[in-house]
Amino acid sequence: MKYENFTTFDVKIENAIATVTFDFGTVNVQGQEMLADLNSLAMRLERDRETKVVIFQSANPEIWVCHYDTELLKDMSTEAVSREEAQLLDLQSVCERISRVPQATIAKLEGFARGGGHELALALDMRFAVRGKYKFMQMEVGMGILPCGGGASRMARQTGLGRALEIILSARDFSADEAEAMGTINKAFEADEIDDYVTTLANRIAKFPAESINACKQMVYESIDKPIEDALKAEAYWLYQATSKTPAVKRFAIADEQGLEHDLENQRNWNTLVMDVQDIQ
Repeated sequence: MKYENFTTFDVKIENAIATVTFDFGTVNVQGQEMLADLNSLAMRLERDRETKVVIFQSANPEIWVCHYDTELLKDMSTEAVSREEAQLLDLQSVCERISRVPQATIAKLEGFARGGGHELALALDMRFAVRGKYKFMQMEVGMGILPCGGGASRMARQTGLGRALEIILSARDFSADEAEAMGTINKAFEADEIDDYVTTLANRIAKFPAESINACKQMVYESIDKPIEDALKAEAYWLYQATSKTPAVKRFAIADEQGLEHDLENQRNWNTLVMDVQDIQ
């Protein structure tokens, strides 16, 4: 799979990990060019069975991805539409497509992510940020609109109702530590710590079967929107999607034959054992 000819970022692949580095103009503004690139990237990732993790970072030391292009927003319709007439916006569609790719996606946030940039980060599976450099904001209410790249929808799922409304209605900057407390990021790091953590995490995930990564991811996303009974049925469905395409059954058979689960030392060392078992194909 070739990942080239993008105008707003470049992509490097190594050891089943794709690193997407935004580098567009002065502030990585999120406009038609970036949405076209992200849509093209998602299309390639959907067909890629070799790449297992995608890290999104920025070449700009101060900004991850800027808000949506105000030049496009000034042309919005001033006419209200009915619910039946409402269509998904380009930013919504692209963020949703990115969120559903089969790979694990990670935002490495070492600069500002506001408006649509923050909504793109929310569409990724995991987010890690640097203290003192990272800030996020949803400023839309102050402009007379609302977060409309999935921000209003994903925020409550990520943080809970009260915190989502505080973030959206305050239209203020939140620091990395506040983001961690609110639940919009997984963890805040010092500047010299984030690379090692994200790289180690990505390399660990990249050793697991691609089909299993996808099944785990799709199930977690699906469970958010379902009553528990339906979510459990979906869990069973995705289990068999994984076992039909991975060496899972072979791994369990070997573990059973060798009595590995009854070994106390193995129980103490699952963190390492789960990596060792990747040699069984």
